[in-house]
Amino acid sequence: MRGIPVIASLAGRLTSAVVMFAVLFFCLVPDEARADIGAFILVDAKSGAVIDQKNATRKWYPASLTKMMTAYVTFKAIREGRATLNSAVVQSKNSISEPPSKMGFKVGTRFTVDTALKIILIKSANDVAVALGEAISGSEAAFIAAMNAEARRLGMTNTRFTNPHGLPDNGQVTTARDMAILAMALRRDFPESRDFYKYPGIRFGKKTLRSANREFLLRVPGANGMKTGYICNSGYNVAASVSRKGRTLIAIILGAGSGLERTAFARQLFDNGFRKRGGQNVSTLTGSSGNPPANGYCRRNKSPGPNGYMARFDMQNEKRGGFLFFKADKTKEKNADASGYTKSNGKPDWAKILDRTLGPRRLAYKPLQVSLGNPSGRPAAGASTSALEVLAPAENIPLPVANPMRRAEMQIRAKLQQTAEASAVGAIPQTEQVAGGDSSPAAPGSIFRKGLDFSVPVPTPSPRRQ
Repeated sequence: MRGIPVIASLAGRLTSAVVMFAVLFFCLVPDEARADIGAFILVDAKSGAVIDQKNATRKWYPASLTKMMTAYVTFKAIREGRATLNSAVVQSKNSISEPPSKMGFKVGTRFTVDTALKIILIKSANDVAVALGEAISGSEAAFIAAMNAEARRLGMTNTRFTNPHGLPDNGQVTTARDMAILAMALRRDFPESRDFYKYPGIRFGKKTLRSANREFLLRVPGANGMKTGYICNSGYNVAASVSRKGRTLIAIILGAGSGLERTAFARQLFDNGFRKRGGQNVSTLTGSSGNPPANGYCRRNKSPGPNGYMARFDMQNEKRGGFLFFKADKTKEKNADASGYTKSNGKPDWAKILDRTLGPRRLAYKPLQVSLGNPSGRPAAGASTSALEVLAPAENIPLPVANPMRRAEMQIRAKLQQTAEASAVGAIPQTEQVAGGDSSPAAPGSIFRKGLDFSVPVPTPSPRRQ
């Protein structure tokens, strides 16, 4: 009988220890880095079942995820016989005025719808997105109306488009939930077009243009799409898809602090998601859970840095079943043992960090060869009018409003480019040329405007955000 109190006492202590460990575990184990992601959702591509989500109905800026709807409207025009993959797209003065990322074809250059789709979905060229919209609907405004009509028809209740590319405009908003619905519709409605999303880059002539989604596509098992996006007010966004054992999942991630964070978080989300089954359908997530972030989001939501990436996404630690008790503790991240992913000179070994957060490259980098193609005529843009009136009355579709900030940024960027060119070759700056005219000289046979082809880089983020 004496043993009973002793056993009870030991049991009580053991229970207390287990409880304390559980509390410590849930308090300290990283919560899949969710603190640094603005919103996300993971859904089953076929059923729409929600597997995981955070702030899925909060309004956010889509950035270049917008081009998914640009592609959807184009695919639908092809399906309805209003265009073909060989229909001509023409670079216009309006489209060439968009800032980088861009291709910079000379005004009047003709290329196919097929080429345009590959360029916008892989390279994410803003000027080509506008030119494609003009070709499909007759004008940029009409194409934007078609984008909004499709968004309404698909049930994207918190989405409004004001341009076909995603460049900054605070009137252009969406949610992770709405983008998941669009991504599902792209795969469901146009299965023949899924290959457009899977390439890690394109080769145009002698130039190779890499997709911002390339490491995800080359490293993550089963990765097959779809689109990345970035503007300062949105942070780093991605719509990603992975297929394994006959099942496809789609993730929408909005507001990451860096390109690597969005990719590593997506990898982790998929690895965990394929071990789960979904719950409610994505279409049943209704309402809005908040407004978009305030201007300057990218300056507040910093990159986690090497130690932060390893603390949150190290696959070696995940496979061992171990736990890094870092969560949002920046001091512990700073003092972490970085010997395994640091070069002898003390700098981060990014090759090792990529291998340990995304996995080693499984596929070789093979860009898709792209050319202007052989355009065979303009799409029948006028044929879309009746379809739009059925989908949504024209008076109910918001038309784009010029963004003064964007115009100012474009003017500043143009002046800086003029100054740089003048300093380099002693040329006289030509304001009209940079603003969108077609008077710029080009090498014989060149299809690119001087100084405005795809070699013009996208403005580089702060080194702290790499």
